[in-house]
Amino acid sequence: MIRGNSARWFWIFVGPFAAGLALFTYVPLLWSVWLSFFDAHNTVTPTHFVGFGNYTAMLRDDAFRSSLGTFLVFTLFIVPTTYVFSLSLALMVNRLKRARAFFRSVFFLPAACSYVVAALIWKMSLFSGVRFGLVNTVLGWVGGDPVAWLSTTSPPWYWLVVVTVRLWLQAGFYMILFLAGLQRIDPALYEAAAVDGARPGWTVLRHITLPQLRATSVAVLLLLVINAFQAFDEFYNLLSTASGYPPYARPPLVYLYYVALGQGQNLGLGSAGAVILAVIIAAVTLGQARWLRLGRGHADA
Repeated sequence: MIRGNSARWFWIFVGPFAAGLALFTYVPLLWSVWLSFFDAHNTVTPTHFVGFGNYTAMLRDDAFRSSLGTFLVFTLFIVPTTYVFSLSLALMVNRLKRARAFFRSVFFLPAACSYVVAALIWKMSLFSGVRFGLVNTVLGWVGGDPVAWLSTTSPPWYWLVVVTVRLWLQAGFYMILFLAGLQRIDPALYEAAAVDGARPGWTVLRHITLPQLRATSVAVLLLLVINAFQAFDEFYNLLSTASGYPPYARPPLVYLYYVALGQGQNLGLGSAGAVILAVIIAAVTLGQARWLRLGRGHADA
């Protein structure tokens, strides 16, 4: 009787969330895979089956391959920058004797901010226009010339805007992960290093802290690469203009958005691109996990 009541209450609490997950996540995913095999222009119920034609067309599309190149550039910028910055924040906060909870909350707070809101703040307040905006105002104070930060011409200053907004939004989250890893390190290791004459600094960081943070570092790097693949809000809200979107500053999700919901509304081609992107993300994640030896202990590695 008690077991039956437990099962009933379990489904009462979990059932609505499971139904919502299936209805709004798994069903659309399966429907997108189904659409990718049809010629679906302006409809989600197509009848003309094309097989792998959409996949072939997407793989031959120069714009789609260019969007993957944009992702690669973005990844080279954002992954190491976020890793180093969030680890530095975690090391500084972990050394605090007072107000540790305060600074931990302050640095984590941007993670709760919407990407759209943050992108608009960066675009309209910090890096807005050529003459206005906080950054150009500060440059004027020191005698510098105003910069068209969001111009998609050379030099590509927009990369600084895109990377800084993403860094501000996610560094606090990864700082919390590193803090959790730092608090799991046995203090006796640092005491033994001090007895052996190791001074606090790069030597201790290299030979004790970083090896003990290996599992956390692997998880952080995996999440950073996956999140870089999913970049959309900052690119779309910062760089889209009335005259269109520059193809050389367009990551895969933005390109697929224009394919599926733009003027052509080719949902079949967009769904095929989404499936290809999902396969690429899975392959990169598995390859990265294997290269970083995810799941293996420090002694085994």
